[in-house]
Amino acid sequence: MIQQNEYYDGQVRSLEFANSQGKFTVGVMEPGEWEFEAPTREWMILIRGTWDVKLPGSRDWKTFGEGDSFQIEADESFTVRISDTVAYLCPYT
Repeated sequence: MIQQNEYYDGQVRSLEFANSQGKFTVGVMEPGEWEFEAPTREWMILIRGTWDVKLPGSRDWKTFGEGDSFQIEADESFTVRISDTVAYLCPYT
């Protein structure tokens, strides 16, 4: 079953699904600065666009482009800063 998720008044939207390869969300984010807490281990893979990310424990922003990824452990928070709409894939455990 596919579940639709919406955050920040619709500025961040995703579709959540599971198949034989695991659990995933695929989504889009509009420009803005968005903070998320990962309830499980997640891998964020940028499909289209660029974003700046403040990873857990860091005070600095790191820029990621198409095809780049980062991992977040369960119960950690991260922040993304976006200047143009992006698309992402998020496998999680």
